[in-house]
Amino acid sequence: MDSARLKQIPVFTDLDDDALSHIAALAAEVSVPEGKELVREGDYSYDVLAIEEGTAEVTRGGEKIADLGPGDVIGEMGVLERSQRNATVVATSSMLLVTLTSWDIRKLRKSTPAVVDHLRGVVEQRKEHA
Repeated sequence: MDSARLKQIPVFTDLDDDALSHIAALAAEVSVPEGKELVREGDYSYDVLAIEEGTAEVTRGGEKIADLGPGDVIGEMGVLERSQRNATVVATSSMLLVTLTSWDIRKLRKSTPAVVDHLRGVVEQRKEHA
């Protein structure tokens, strides 16, 4: 994956080129169709998904709580905190996602801890606004 593309995703924008190149070496690109369930509330979290293109709907307990679009990140709370998913997310259009597995996050924690610290900051901001 091209690190310049990562820089276009807000969660990665503030990272330096070295950090971006570490992420780019691990990240995968996934296309999903409209209607695809990306994560299910209550499941364990194994992936962090950053939306490059497309939209999704977030529900908790069957109630819609948010709409997501390019630049939004899904799954970082569960992966970083090793907890269960706190919401269900379904694609409302075809989507292009950048994915990092929990294994990738562990590798980044060793090679580029600043990246994981940055993602933890995103999690803390989300908790404050949840």
